Amino acid sequence: MKDILLLVLGVFITGIGLVNMMGNISTIHSYNRKNVKEEDVPAYGKTVGLGTVIIGLSLILAFIWEGFKAEIGLILGIGFILYGQIKYNKGIF
Repeated sequence: MKDILLLVLGVFITGIGLVNMMGNISTIHSYNRKNVKEEDVPAYGKTVGLGTVIIGLSLILAFIWEGFKAEIGLILGIGFILYGQIKYNKGIF
């Protein structure tokens, strides 16, 4: 059961990341996007979305391959998200 939840969570998170990468940032909380300029929305969505997709895919890969350490993808994904937050939102919050 635990493994199936890992797969479902990974697919869900990947889907949200893809939505963000396509320019729809409405899934990101309003206080995390309040300072993003209108012209930066596509780049912000791609950066944060890429981080989210990396996290989701690492969970899916951890489901498929037990030897994979999902922590690697989590750290890398969070790095992309933080980069996007700092660059386009002028801070984490």
